[in-house]
Amino acid sequence: MRAFLFLLLFLAATAYYAFTAVHTGLRHVEAPARQLLLIAYGLLSAGALASPLMYSRWSAAGWPNTWAKHAVHALIAVLLGQIAMAALMLAGDLLTGIKAALTAARSAWATPGTADVAVQRSPLAGQLAMLGGGLLTLGLLYGVFRRYRYRVRTVQIPIRGLPEAFRGLRIVQLSDIHAGSFDNPEAVRRGVDMALALHPDLILFSGDLVNNRADEFAPYLSIFAALRAPLGVYSVLGNHDYGDYVRWPSLSAKQENLRKLLQYQRQAGWQPLLNESVAIQRGGDTLTLTGVENWSGRAGFSRYGNLAKALSGTPANRPAILISHDPSHWEAEVVGNYPQVVLTLSGHTHGMQFGFESRWFKWSPAQYFYKQWAGLYRRGHQYLYVNRGFGFLGYLGRLGMPPEIALLELSPA
Repeated sequence: MRAFLFLLLFLAATAYYAFTAVHTGLRHVEAPARQLLLIAYGLLSAGALASPLMYSRWSAAGWPNTWAKHAVHALIAVLLGQIAMAALMLAGDLLTGIKAALTAARSAWATPGTADVAVQRSPLAGQLAMLGGGLLTLGLLYGVFRRYRYRVRTVQIPIRGLPEAFRGLRIVQLSDIHAGSFDNPEAVRRGVDMALALHPDLILFSGDLVNNRADEFAPYLSIFAALRAPLGVYSVLGNHDYGDYVRWPSLSAKQENLRKLLQYQRQAGWQPLLNESVAIQRGGDTLTLTGVENWSGRAGFSRYGNLAKALSGTPANRPAILISHDPSHWEAEVVGNYPQVVLTLSGHTHGMQFGFESRWFKWSPAQYFYKQWAGLYRRGHQYLYVNRGFGFLGYLGRLGMPPEIALLELSPA
């Protein structure tokens, strides 16, 4: 209830300051055009403010049709633009208030009794807020058309103690497919073909195959069943795979959903690793591959994983590759405690599907929630690679954070 009240308060503040920005920015527009623009904005704003409720209801129960799905997500983009607009307007008000206070203090010091200062919002402040919010909304809508623009990222990783037979091992890592968000099978097939064109020795999937329900994957099973590699295709479960975010008529229905999800993966030719390890053999050498169920170092996320169980019975002096969906697991439990785990592969963050990356700089809102949120990280001889995700969730797009197919090439350190 407290979270719900906070959300209402936040949305109310957003609505007020966003409307203030529009009202102020249109101050010099003559009637009746100004009134018509304000009414149009009010109607659009009402839909945007209601979009989280519509999304919460339909994403769990099923979308009535494709048009409703895209309309709600467009309204969410408008809402995010409103939040940016409100933040910019609030910043403008704070600056105006500080300026007025300083002016009043100077006037009172110079001429006592004349400290009254008229404070008025500048139309320019409202117009700049509208521009900032509008650009964000347009950017997010543009990102919708780039949600299937898959990008291959090739990363070389030096591994301490890597057996000679595994020198040059090519691993394709996919993560966060979220099949329930897809609406273009041919685009998805192109992504799978791109992964196969890399000629991987091993394919690993690091969780979140669906949004909530196993049947979301059924229309795409044949597409992902094409994934094949000489050393196999292995997978783990992510937080969305357990069906924890929807209401089930019974516990048995929820358990059946998970059973069906694992069955689909096996039908696709994948081998799920449920807190267990397998020995990968090549040229007479052996490497340990370990997979754990979802385990998060952050409150509010599930901890089904058991790394101690998964590694039990494996040689401590043999290098192990771990697949663990949530990257917070790495520092919370892996680093320092399990030195044989030389490489951990995770996903989960999606890079927030929004951000900016270059050779010298990368930024995403994800970094304020996760210390390791995209790319390669190192602690001593242990590495973590966080995949930005193959699919999308919530926001039906990707802006500055394209869907990823990771090619990881291993070499001895």
